[in-house]
Amino acid sequence: MLYQIQSLTDQFAHFLRDDPVRPHIDHNLRIGKQQFIFAAVEENNLNAMTCVSLTGDIPKIEEELFEPSEPSVAVFYTIWSYSPGSGRQLIFDSVKFIQSNFTDISRFVTLSPKTEIAYKFHIKNGAFVLRENLYTINYEYRI
Repeated sequence: MLYQIQSLTDQFAHFLRDDPVRPHIDHNLRIGKQQFIFAAVEENNLNAMTCVSLTGDIPKIEEELFEPSEPSVAVFYTIWSYSPGSGRQLIFDSVKFIQSNFTDISRFVTLSPKTEIAYKFHIKNGAFVLRENLYTINYEYRI
């Protein structure tokens, strides 16, 4: 079940410390009008987490995730899982939530590290390499 973490006092917020991709991003930046933390939760057990930023353009670097803009792009910038398959499902459930609640969002992309793990995960789940940047790769999901 999709669960949205809306404050850092949420029962699952302390799991942000486990972020393997971008642990250095301030937790306060991850929640806001255009910033979301989604979790896959079953029977009060956390299965996966992802952080998403709604942006006006496709970012090449982390700092662009938090620039004020008129959002048209949902950017997944970190994801991790505690149970097999939960990360994949969390992405698709998050996309459905965003599509239902933010009708101006037309693209779903990532700001991913240049790693084999990220490549295999996103390609296996239906994304394609949109652009390779100096330090990151943008994958786009066909929705």
